[in-house]
Amino acid sequence: MTSPQAKDAWASAMNNIGADQGFFRQLDAEHKALFVEGGDILVVTFDNLDDARQHPEDRMPWGVKFITAQGWSALGIGAHGWTWYRAQAVLDFFDELRDSGFFAKFRKVVFYGTSMAGYAACAFSSAVPGSIVIALSPQATLDRDITGGWEPRFRGAWRRDFSGRYGYAPDQVACAKAVWLFHDPFEREDAVHAALFRGPNIHPIRCRHLGHNMATMLTKMSVLKPIVCGLVAEDLTEAQVYHYLRARRRLPLYQKALLTRLLQSRRQGLVYGYTQAVLRDSLPVKRPVFLNHFLAAAKALGRTGHPPGL
Repeated sequence: MTSPQAKDAWASAMNNIGADQGFFRQLDAEHKALFVEGGDILVVTFDNLDDARQHPEDRMPWGVKFITAQGWSALGIGAHGWTWYRAQAVLDFFDELRDSGFFAKFRKVVFYGTSMAGYAACAFSSAVPGSIVIALSPQATLDRDITGGWEPRFRGAWRRDFSGRYGYAPDQVACAKAVWLFHDPFEREDAVHAALFRGPNIHPIRCRHLGHNMATMLTKMSVLKPIVCGLVAEDLTEAQVYHYLRARRRLPLYQKALLTRLLQSRRQGLVYGYTQAVLRDSLPVKRPVFLNHFLAAAKALGRTGHPPGL
């Protein structure tokens, strides 16, 4: 948890930025909002401020620096803790922005978030009909009447009220122009949440073996920023997004994740072939984990020969 002193330092820094470039609002004890004015495209992001490791004075809501660097305007909603933004003050804030004509000032509004923030990006997009949503591993809801039989995660948020305004995310995105929903179909709970989003404006992007925290993987692949820029510009097709995702094949984190899946399947032939390919493509780098599993699979299959590079 972030200390009260750190929270105060962060708030002071954000207040100075807001005073110079837009506005900073303390919505309630748990939530803050920072608006940085730029161009006529507004990107709304959500962030768990207590999940950050940056020094408070350097801490910006997720993506604000990147967004403003593109010449766009940024509205960052920060939460202290795993709140899922289910607070009256946050709901009222989006009502206020909608009713005051704040969103109407922009040629385009984009909502972005991952996991808890992905839920919020979907849920609050209804404040701006015709907006674009980019959500990574989002939840549809954590209402236990809906998810009680299959969603064991996020226990700390179960007491939150997911009914009413901006509540059930699949309903809230109905008026969005496009919803780009990234999820790993092998993450059971994420796949069920994604399946609850239906409609002609839903673009499900299946990111196999990238896991729930895929934003980290996409960043390490150096594709998150170009994908976001392309989707904001509306000049990126589903096929082109999948082309970017091919970069995962050489990402060590992805390779280990896929190897884990193959080991769990106990299909030694696939383990043998995959570890052999990774060892060959990694030369001259040594990959001891893959080498050990290659040798074990070769022994189990009764195959002889040397692994690539040896």
